[in-house]
Amino acid sequence: MDDDIGPDVDALRTALAAHGITLPSLGVDLVTFAGSGIRPPLVALGNCNVATARQLADVLRKAAGG
Repeated sequence: MDDDIGPDVDALRTALAAHGITLPSLGVDLVTFAGSGIRPPLVALGNCNVATARQLADVLRKAAGG
């Protein structure tokens, strides 16, 4: 199992930035990253304000063709 999700988090941050979206708390969930279980670590998307949530929903809706 590949626990190095840093590049994936960076790729997500870059993709969001291409749409003018910044999730300030985006990162690796340290609790699941440090765990030695069989599940892969999680990406912590964190909190954002309402304007950012609306912008993210708009980008996702457009990407889905709606």
